[in-house]
Amino acid sequence: MAIPLPMIALSLEGQVSNAFTSQNPAPLPLLSHKHKRFHTVELATRRTLPVVVTQVLSERNESMASIITDLNKEEQQQMVEDEEKKEEKRLADCWHEIHGKDDWIGMLDPMDPLLRSELIRYGEMAQACYDAFDFDPYSKYCGSCRFNRRRFFERLGMTSLGYDVSRYIYATSNINLPNFFKTSRWPKVWSRSANWIGYVAVSNDETSVRLGRRDITIAWRGTVTRLEWIADLMDYLRPVSSDKIPCPDPSVKVESGFLDVYTYKDENCRFCKYSAREQILTEVKRLIQQYPNEELSISVTGHSLGAALAILSAYDIVETGVDLTEDGRTVPVSVFSFSGPRVGNVRFKERLESLGVKVLRVVNVHDTVAKVPGLFFNEHVPEFVQKMAEGLPWCYSHVGVELALDHKNSPFLKDINDPTNFHNLEVHLHLLDGYHGKGKRFVLSSKRDIALVNKAADFLKDHHLVPPFWRQDENKGMVRNYEGRWVQPERPKLDEHPPDMHHHIKQLGLASDL
Repeated sequence: MAIPLPMIALSLEGQVSNAFTSQNPAPLPLLSHKHKRFHTVELATRRTLPVVVTQVLSERNESMASIITDLNKEEQQQMVEDEEKKEEKRLADCWHEIHGKDDWIGMLDPMDPLLRSELIRYGEMAQACYDAFDFDPYSKYCGSCRFNRRRFFERLGMTSLGYDVSRYIYATSNINLPNFFKTSRWPKVWSRSANWIGYVAVSNDETSVRLGRRDITIAWRGTVTRLEWIADLMDYLRPVSSDKIPCPDPSVKVESGFLDVYTYKDENCRFCKYSAREQILTEVKRLIQQYPNEELSISVTGHSLGAALAILSAYDIVETGVDLTEDGRTVPVSVFSFSGPRVGNVRFKERLESLGVKVLRVVNVHDTVAKVPGLFFNEHVPEFVQKMAEGLPWCYSHVGVELALDHKNSPFLKDINDPTNFHNLEVHLHLLDGYHGKGKRFVLSSKRDIALVNKAADFLKDHHLVPPFWRQDENKGMVRNYEGRWVQPERPKLDEHPPDMHHHIKQLGLASDL
């Protein structure tokens, strides 16, 4: 009976080290009498045996290592695939909890991985508003979106997102927020009184299966770079009912500047002849009617001033009853806001919560924007002080649930005092990626590139070798024409409003003089 070579190697393995280290090695013990062909071991064989055994062991180990490596790779790949399948199934099964059904209790500390990935996804949809916005004053298209809505996510490299933009949102710049709106220095421009401020998108069929529902997302643009817009806030509360929002309680009030952006219109402008409010409500209603037999959700997101508009529009959707389907079902409405200011007074907070609007606010604790307006009279003062001051025009209250992050916990960021960096949306998404709970170590949970932090900032530590403010258009958008001259390219006709807009306005009973 022959002994397999690996077994011989194993039986002799203990002798190999002795054969190498001893000048006069002891005779190797004979093998069992059952294996007669190995009864005698010659001296010459003993001298060469360590080399032979070493070769055998080496080849065996390499072969086994290769097999183990392949098995590990297959096992890891299978684990990844299984985890993805579990995650997809879990998202489809528990999207109500991710959407705030239980106010995210038990999901923030420790941080639920699926909620984190969804927050980053909605944050990236808000970030897309910045990346697509033309804020160059030397462009005749300044204040518009740089891309056609049908190719919006494609042009931003976000094709895997699985959403299609159904409508762009415009607002009139003829209000008292000059630092929010951008205008061109050219005499001939696309519009003198309009700014693109966001979009409505809906998940495609494949993504809807993964999400467990058809998701209608509204993304609002915030401030582009600096924080001067804070100084433009009138810090004056105004009843929402004064702007035709059908609230039965006149004590429900919102900061007047936010209401202006949301409700004002310019009937002489083809982009702003309908208010942002009318554009939002009619489009959401149209999409709900377009998918009558499906489970739906409405998700609203925004950063900075866009976060305030997200909360205001979500409240309006429910207050106006646009969230109701034809068969009487209620579509859940949730807000995922980033670095947003306070929006209204305590009565606004109470009214919004009673209507079932869920709000999750992601903030950097060092960001000043999340602390205004209402610097002195807000939700942190004693309740009796709130009651005494609730009639004042500068008594504000945050709404919903807060997820507080701290940029000082990230080992990737510089220790500098720059409020603009503290407010940056990409910084918030970076902090989300590494957040696992209060007091837990900052560890990035995904392959999200840290270079994105410096896309429009200077916040990464220098040894990461990522230049600050690196994101820009090639040649700043200039191209050569047929004469070889550098010019700004013409853009396709900018989207206005759908031809049946007036029909939807009437259907919803919204006030319009058109």
